[in-house]
Amino acid sequence: MSDQPRVKEINISQEMKTSFMDYAMSVIVSRALPDVRDGLKPVHRRILYAMNDLGMTSDKAYKKSARIVGEVIGKYHPHGDSAVYETMVRMAQDFSYRYMLIDGHGNFGSIDGDAAAAMRYTEARMSKISMEMIRDINKDTIDYQDNYDGSEREPIVLPARFPNLLVNGASGIAVGMATNIPPHQLGEVIDGVLAVSYNPEITLPELMEVIPGPDFPTGAEIVGISGIRRAYQTGRGSIVLRAKASIEEMSGGKQRIIVSEIPYQVNKAKLIEKIAELVREKKIDGITDLRDESDRNGMRIVIELRRDANANVLLNNLYKQTAMQTSFGINLLALVDGQPKVLNLKECLEHYLEHQKVVIRRRTAFELRKAEARAHILEGLRIALDHLDEVIALIRSSQTTDIARAGLMEQFSLSYEQAQAILDMRLQRLTGLERDKIENEYAELVKRIAELKAILADEEKVLEIIREELNEIKDRFNDERKTIISIDEDSFEDEDLIPRSNIVITLTHNGYIKRLPITTYRSQKRGGRGIQGMGTNDDDFVEHLFTTNTHHTILFFTNKGKVYRLKGYEIPELGRTAKGIPIINLLQIEQGEYISTVIPIEEFNENYLFFMTKHGITKRTELASFANIRKGGLFAINLRDEDELHGVRLTDGNKEIIIGTKKGMSIRFHEEDVRLMGRTAGGVKGISLPEDDQVVGMDIIEKGYDVLTVTEKGYGKKTPEEDYRIQNRGGKGIRTCNITEKNGNVVSLRVVSDDNDLMIITVSGVIIRLHVEDISRTGRNTQGVRLIRVGEGEGVATVAKVDIDEESMETEMLEEENTEVENTEVENSED
Repeated sequence: MSDQPRVKEINISQEMKTSFMDYAMSVIVSRALPDVRDGLKPVHRRILYAMNDLGMTSDKAYKKSARIVGEVIGKYHPHGDSAVYETMVRMAQDFSYRYMLIDGHGNFGSIDGDAAAAMRYTEARMSKISMEMIRDINKDTIDYQDNYDGSEREPIVLPARFPNLLVNGASGIAVGMATNIPPHQLGEVIDGVLAVSYNPEITLPELMEVIPGPDFPTGAEIVGISGIRRAYQTGRGSIVLRAKASIEEMSGGKQRIIVSEIPYQVNKAKLIEKIAELVREKKIDGITDLRDESDRNGMRIVIELRRDANANVLLNNLYKQTAMQTSFGINLLALVDGQPKVLNLKECLEHYLEHQKVVIRRRTAFELRKAEARAHILEGLRIALDHLDEVIALIRSSQTTDIARAGLMEQFSLSYEQAQAILDMRLQRLTGLERDKIENEYAELVKRIAELKAILADEEKVLEIIREELNEIKDRFNDERKTIISIDEDSFEDEDLIPRSNIVITLTHNGYIKRLPITTYRSQKRGGRGIQGMGTNDDDFVEHLFTTNTHHTILFFTNKGKVYRLKGYEIPELGRTAKGIPIINLLQIEQGEYISTVIPIEEFNENYLFFMTKHGITKRTELASFANIRKGGLFAINLRDEDELHGVRLTDGNKEIIIGTKKGMSIRFHEEDVRLMGRTAGGVKGISLPEDDQVVGMDIIEKGYDVLTVTEKGYGKKTPEEDYRIQNRGGKGIRTCNITEKNGNVVSLRVVSDDNDLMIITVSGVIIRLHVEDISRTGRNTQGVRLIRVGEGEGVATVAKVDIDEESMETEMLEEENTEVENTEVENSED
């Protein structure tokens, strides 16, 4: 026995590092990443090669899938049969592959997530386009390597006569890296390869003219081109995919949404289940029926809506809350010379073009060798025919074939192959016609050899062959683009098509929002009962009411200190008595968050926003800081513990602010007392409050105007603004209203003029519209007069000021009524 120790000591840290790196590289190179040349991972390549080897080509009969899987795992892919079969199934699914490489027969799964039948039940063969992947494989166009046990040879790469990497895409997770390449339209990618072949210096914008973006087998729509451009330029980017949907009119004035295409890799059944779940949880309101009417002719998901539902808004909400809109992260990672590399679009095309140059050169060299070998034989035959009598005499006089062959080689200076060909020649070749055939064949071969040599000597000729063959594939397999690319990234609607008009927007305590034409409400005299403004639940009431324009931006500030934005036209217009739709259908509001202030903005200029919290904290920030608000909102103020944002006002930087509290106190100070702060700052004290008090109103002082105070039992009064002296910010303030059992706590403090109208909304949703000039003007320390009669247990919920005079209001009302009632006398009575 040897004296050498049988136990070898090694460093465990080094061994772990080496072993893990070996494993990682094995996964990267031999399993998870596609080769840039043929766009295939090893398992895909082995499946196609095995099927070709078994003769399961597109022109032959289907064979059992189990037979193919057994061939693959037995010879080339020593892994589980399920891994091979699942890969093969995906290659046969028209919703997974843009151009299927397997022609499947049987149940190969569905877009609803149904699994394929077992491999013993399904059959398959190569598709017609996959024949182009292995075309010329027997002409020495690619290299081979040993299989896992050295008993077979398998191709390192396929000839891939079309750019499969981009055409069908690829996805895979390796160790520390992942690839996600989207599929593309065949004709566009071929045009891209041709463009690179003609102009190697082509720029990305020029390439994107022929390859505008990915093309998914499920169709749908790509929203915006910035993500595509970034991915094509850097190799990484993200694109937004949106389902293709249309809105159809139904009988009875109802509408329905028809979804005909969904984003790539989205499970249709789970999508429908998610929509149903959102309806059950009342996160989406307005859907009355949901059906899947898909059949062999195509996809059709039907979403029927309630009569008062806004189809466009609801569709936008489905995009936001379901997989009807998804993002696809593009990562163009592939193996280049066996190493993983992130590629841009041009590099993908260049590497494929280089591969095709190699394939064409190797094929040409192979054909040249065959042509030269045949020409060499024909040259020998021609010599034999020219000396026919001598050849026959030599053969007849020879005792054996070897002696005859040696004699021919010596007497006529022939090679071994030529001499053997003469010996193998049949007597019929001695006829005149056969002799002419040999001469013609030889002449053609000489010409062909010259052509092949010319190809090998001239790269432009190689490129010309590549272009010709790519165009041929394009002519045979090209189809229409399935995925639409939308240029506009943000807007759901075209503002230019929406008329500018003044509107009233209401928002309830429970978060239901709607818009109405400003002419919906007539003016009434002080003390009236009001009209029913909207239908509400017993536990709901209107909390915000304001006027704006359909084209203005509306900023929504929440109690949590966040801000969201919408355009006026994005809020659905509903009937006067309709409840509205949930605000969460339009804004991504979180649980426990509600709207505290709404401000319509015409443009983001050099103005400021002045903030007021319930605990008396104030802040002033530039309006421009809120010009770009994400769909998920932005934090507008950093709130302290248990505090909430009460209100926000738009100022020009030179205003005086007045603040009112529930217990009837107020304070007036100049806004410059509050220094400018950043968007997320917390603010400073505006008024000092006892524990049982809180801020209920904040407004901007206008010279010559009145301060209007309204209490919860429907009382109110006007007090001249000069009765409120300027104080220092942060004090306790002075009294603005005498609080008694009769009038109740203060619910609103607003600065008004006699030109204003006032809308008072009760907890039950009753609305009254008053002229401010009809309200009595009294001192600060008074109770006020009755503005609206409230029932037992009821109270005033909120107050809104309307900046529209009565005359223009009546004119708009008259025009609306004249439109609705043609050729009818309209009685315009005073309320």
